Amino acid sequence: MSSYLQLSGISKNYGQFTALEAVDLDIKKGEFVTFLGPSGSGKTTTLMIVAGFETATSGSVNVAGKSLFGLAPHERNIGIVFQNYGLFPHKTAAQNVYFPLQMRGWDKAKGLRRAEEMLELVGLNGFGHRHPKELSGGQQQRVALARALVFEPSLLLLDEPLGALDKNLREQMQIEIKRIQRALGVTTIFVTHDQSEAMSMSDRIVVFEKGRVQQVATPLELYHKPETRFVAGFIGESNLIEAMVSDAAKGEAGNVALGKVEYALTDKAANGSAVTLMIRPEHIKLSRNPIEGRKNVRMTVETIVNYGDNALVIGCVGDQQMRVRVLGADVVIIQEGETCCISWTRDSVYVVAQ
Repeated sequence: MSSYLQLSGISKNYGQFTALEAVDLDIKKGEFVTFLGPSGSGKTTTLMIVAGFETATSGSVNVAGKSLFGLAPHERNIGIVFQNYGLFPHKTAAQNVYFPLQMRGWDKAKGLRRAEEMLELVGLNGFGHRHPKELSGGQQQRVALARALVFEPSLLLLDEPLGALDKNLREQMQIEIKRIQRALGVTTIFVTHDQSEAMSMSDRIVVFEKGRVQQVATPLELYHKPETRFVAGFIGESNLIEAMVSDAAKGEAGNVALGKVEYALTDKAANGSAVTLMIRPEHIKLSRNPIEGRKNVRMTVETIVNYGDNALVIGCVGDQQMRVRVLGADVVIIQEGETCCISWTRDSVYVVAQ
């Protein structure tokens, strides 16, 4: 893979605290990459090092083969959108967007025309004369995005820009940001702790945890083939089952509560080794009686969470908690406190890690 943005051995220490440890990452030109992880995982620190607002303790950052070492933020040709947008309240939308061009010595008339073009691109044609207080949160976010893109940056960095928006507007802006990014072909890094944002917008996702990169993969690869127990538990919902491999050649492992569990064959497991098995809730069927050709166990239902079009059924098989995702209409066959049958196939069981 030809690398446009390359991070090599990036570490960051604050005294005795290590915020980042040996982060290596290659991003292609035009790619939309999301940094995903819980609070304090290192994703924003990495973004700030790329932007130049933080200095790495060790390591290097290169864009198009050129080092960014020693360059101030304004010298890096990087567009940034923060969660609070940072618009000048006394300037109009067009003046806010024009500001980076003004700092670069553009002719005012030419620069304001360019600003209006960018406002049109982000869906704000005719809003250039309005001040930030006359704009909604979503419109302010679009102005901030236009300002970050107006000077044709080499990189676009987005630091949780949708966090202040309500759910419907956030989903709308996810679609808009991706549309604009594809139209311009700008290499983009998006920081979020929201899995759904990362899954719906990204070409690839970088999962951070405790200052380390856990996995870099496409959304579907992360969901179906997590490489670590942390990724399996953090991305989507999952049933994580601790087991001991009894027959690696046949793909069989034992769990105290579930008994023999067959899994999709893999070279990750060896006879006698401890493994974590993952079954996604939507891959489990809930029924009154056993279903032939599947692994069947009896589960006592503890909680049913209805979402309208689907429901999450949470129960226990001995000491093993299990989560089952069913269509909303199908959940009527069972009530909380009752016992049902859950079942799955071998191909639904994935070996996460030893």
